[in-house]
Amino acid sequence: MTDVMAIYPFGDLLQRIFAEYAAEEGICSIPRSSWYMPPAGRKVAVFGQELETPLGPAAGPHTQLAVNIVASYLTGSRFIELKTTQILESLEIAKPCIDAADEGYNTEWSTELSLETAWQEYAKAWVLLHILESVFELKSSDLTRSFVFNLSVGYDLEGIKTEKMQQYIHRMIDSSDEPLFRRWIDEARKRLPGLLESAGLSSRPTAVVAALDGLSGEICSSVTLSTMHGCPPDEIEAIATHMLSDIGLDCYVKLNPTLLGFDDVRSILDDTGYSYVDLDPEGFARDLSWEDAIPMIKRLTALAGDRKRRFGVKLSNTLANHNDGKALPGDERYLSGRALYPVTIELAARIAQTFDGDLPISYSGGIAAWNVRQVFETGIRPVTLATDLLKPGGYFRQLELLRILDDEASPAAWDAAKPDAAAIRRLADQARSAPEYHKDYRS
Repeated sequence: MTDVMAIYPFGDLLQRIFAEYAAEEGICSIPRSSWYMPPAGRKVAVFGQELETPLGPAAGPHTQLAVNIVASYLTGSRFIELKTTQILESLEIAKPCIDAADEGYNTEWSTELSLETAWQEYAKAWVLLHILESVFELKSSDLTRSFVFNLSVGYDLEGIKTEKMQQYIHRMIDSSDEPLFRRWIDEARKRLPGLLESAGLSSRPTAVVAALDGLSGEICSSVTLSTMHGCPPDEIEAIATHMLSDIGLDCYVKLNPTLLGFDDVRSILDDTGYSYVDLDPEGFARDLSWEDAIPMIKRLTALAGDRKRRFGVKLSNTLANHNDGKALPGDERYLSGRALYPVTIELAARIAQTFDGDLPISYSGGIAAWNVRQVFETGIRPVTLATDLLKPGGYFRQLELLRILDDEASPAAWDAAKPDAAAIRRLADQARSAPEYHKDYRS
C-alpha cells in the first residue's frame, strides 16, 4: 500500500460517485440504507451558523481528501473541521504515524498536501456535498445547506502571514472567482444529466442543475487556530487577533490539555489506569499556563465583540508524551481517544465555570457512544471526533452516535444557548471513576 494520498480530478470523482451508486446503490462503500437523514425541520446553532447536526470530524487524517469528506457527510457530519494547514507544505511524515489499537497515539500534525492541493480537495468537497444534498434530498430543513466547513490553520503568525498562506485562507473564505472552482461547476452542470440518467435518477437533473447556478463559493466563515505545543501566549493571541481583525473570521483557539497543569493531568491518567503514559513536566512548563490563558481569552472575547465576530475555544488538542517506540517513530507522540476524555472534560468544566458558560466551546476528546449524548446535552457544540472514526467500523460509528442523539438527547438540548457549567462539572466528576474510561474497561 502506498503512503502517498491519491488525488482524483473533480470529473473522476463525479464519475466514481454515480457509477458506484448505479452499481451498488451506495457511495464510498456506504450503502444508501446507512446514509444519515436528520429528523424533519430540526436545526442546531453553532457559532452563529445553523446546521442540521452538531457532529462531525475533528481536523485529522480523515479530513484531507474530498472523498473522505463525502463519506463523512453521508454518515451524518454537518460540522466539518478541515485538516490543519500551514506554510510548511507537502510534508513527508514517517509512517506509520497513527496507532489507535485502544487509546490513540499519533506523530502527524498538519496536512501532507500542498496548499494548492489542499484548497482543491476542500473546494471539490464543497461542490460535491451540494450536489449530493440536492440529488438525494438529504436536507430536511429550510436551510440553504445543512453543513458548514470550518477552516483549521497553524502554527505561527509569521507563517500565516506569508503570501501563500494568505492566498490559501482567502480562497477558503470565498472561491467564487476562482477559475477552477467555476470550471468544476460548469463540468458538473454538463455531465450530471447523463450521470443521473445512468444511475437511475433521471427525475432529478433539472432541479440539481438549477441548484448549481446558485452554489455559493463562500466556503468558510470560521477558523480553528491550532498552535504548536510550547507556543508562547503572545503568539497565540497575535494569531487569533489577526484572524478576528485582519481576516474577519470567527475564531476558535485550540487549547492544550497541559492547561490543567502537570500534577492534575498526571493524577487523572493515574486514576484511570494510564500511569504508563510518560508525560514530560518540561512540556507543561513551556505550554500556555492557566494564568496567561484566562486574561488572553477575555481580551480576545472583547476584541471579537468589537469586530462583530465570535470567539471561542476548542477543547482540546492532543496530549504530548514520550514515545515508547513500539509502534510509532520519533521521540514524542500525541495522546487522543478515550484516555483523553477525563482530561478534556475536566478542562471544559474549569473553562465553563470561569466564564459562567458564556464562552463557546467546540469539543473533541474521546467522544464515543457512551458520552456523546451527555456532552451534547451540556450545551457544548460542535462535538467532533477523530480517534473513534479510525476504529473498526469507521464512519459507521458516527452514524451510531447520531442515532443516539436523535433517540435519546433531550429536545431542549437542541436549543441550548450556551454551555451549562454545572452540567459539564458533573460529567467531569463522573469521568474520574466511570468504568468506561478506565484502561481495564472492555465493552
